[in-house]
Amino acid sequence: MPSFDIVSEVDLQEVRNAVDQANRVIGTRFDFKGVDASFAHQENEITLQAEQEFQLQQMLDILREKLAKRGVDVKAMDIKDPQTSLNATRQQILIQQGIESDAAKKIVKEVKAAKLKVQAQIQGDQVRVTGKKRDDLQQVIALLKEQDYGLPLQFKNFRD
Repeated sequence: MPSFDIVSEVDLQEVRNAVDQANRVIGTRFDFKGVDASFAHQENEITLQAEQEFQLQQMLDILREKLAKRGVDVKAMDIKDPQTSLNATRQQILIQQGIESDAAKKIVKEVKAAKLKVQAQIQGDQVRVTGKKRDDLQQVIALLKEQDYGLPLQFKNFRD
């Protein structure tokens, strides 16, 4: 029976490379001369640190640009509110991996509402869609590409 998996994955090596590039840009930009500003990357988390909040906004723009150039979808970023202390401001960005249960339920509901002859089931942090016809599965992919779930979706393991 033909099937495919709907996943949301980000290449963490590309994220690491983008963070390194952004750090180099911060080091060479004129408006960041003499400013204690940096990016730190750990697992699925990026921490921006600067002296003032407007500098964080500039750093966020630089990071988005570098991620986009490396092929990482910026929808995967969950940007938290900045935290300000006396002489420093920090902001955390979480990189979302996998489809959360709320989004997965929304995807399954959308597929069932399309009245196609397919079944969608949640399997951990991904959704598997099975059907008798390959054309039905391709219609599901087209339907899901039109929608915005706030995270990047990839379609893998397409089997006949």
